[in-house]
Amino acid sequence: MNDDQAPGASYAAAGVDIAAGDTAVELMRKWVATAQRPESVGGLGGFAGLFDASALKRYRRPLLASATDGVGTKLAIAQRMDVHDSIGRDLVAMVVDDLVVCGAEPLFMTDYICVGKVRPDRVAAIVKGIAEGCALAGCALVGGETAEHPGLLGPDEYDVAGAATGVVEADGLLGPDRVRAGDAVLALGSTGLHSNGYSLARHVFLERAGWALDRRVPELGRTLGEELLEPTRIYALDCLALADEPGVHAFAHVTGGGLAGNLARVIPAGLAAHIDRGSWTPPPVFSVLAGLGGVEREEMERTFNMGVGMVAVLPVDAVEAAMAVLERRGVPAWVAGEITARDDANDAEAVTLSGDYAA
Repeated sequence: MNDDQAPGASYAAAGVDIAAGDTAVELMRKWVATAQRPESVGGLGGFAGLFDASALKRYRRPLLASATDGVGTKLAIAQRMDVHDSIGRDLVAMVVDDLVVCGAEPLFMTDYICVGKVRPDRVAAIVKGIAEGCALAGCALVGGETAEHPGLLGPDEYDVAGAATGVVEADGLLGPDRVRAGDAVLALGSTGLHSNGYSLARHVFLERAGWALDRRVPELGRTLGEELLEPTRIYALDCLALADEPGVHAFAHVTGGGLAGNLARVIPAGLAAHIDRGSWTPPPVFSVLAGLGGVEREEMERTFNMGVGMVAVLPVDAVEAAMAVLERRGVPAWVAGEITARDDANDAEAVTLSGDYAA
């Protein structure tokens, strides 16, 4: 090669660092080891995650349930703050809390992390959060993929996604067909915004108001960034406890679309859910956001969870036992409404919210 000739092309020169990827795998290994179940087979490094399905023999007619999701633009907050060890819990919550709605026990999860440049410590921090979330949900983290996409993502940009599989006994499947007039609607409190509506939240706080993430907000009792990165509550084991003890007819995971939009998915034809806003006070982040951005209540309610992250529909005579279960588990809960008959001929809505939020 002449002195004026360019060196040969390489994967590293093109932006993909295989050695950094290997380092990231070694750093995440200890965290993956903390998110296992007795049925997990093998360890990190295989081409596929393995799970011993013979454990499902305890089910007479096991139905497998699957769900997949991401975290959305909450990732932009984590990246701006350079804090990456909690976003994985959000990912787990968004996936397993969809699974548990039908009564399914989460069994195992896989993740996908796409980065502009592999920074081993950061990738390991993300996986740490995923492993912690899996432990909170009682499921195993059996595998995943980290992909480096230079040119598609900037060096400090990344996205995450995950998929999980669960199992439910066929005759224990929860859903709209079990819901009855006279049932109570039990609300389970959220930890804040969870992982929905961040495009609007970022627009209001960061663009419209021009607030810095390190700004201390008295109403929140902490900085804006700390509030926005508060992890999503993982309800999976709490919901399974409710399904086992007091008995539940249906759950609704409150994500995009808000309380009404998601609760409507488990209300059958001929019935309606009536929710009393006065039964709870939303966390202060919602009033701060609405006031700062001039966001109308209707827009807030169809974008955010407004303080309710999960809903259980259950018989009235099971409410006391359910409340006791949730109190033992440290989950705030209250009766937010009831199920009544609906006259579909009058195009009545499946879910209505009335009154004003408690001060």
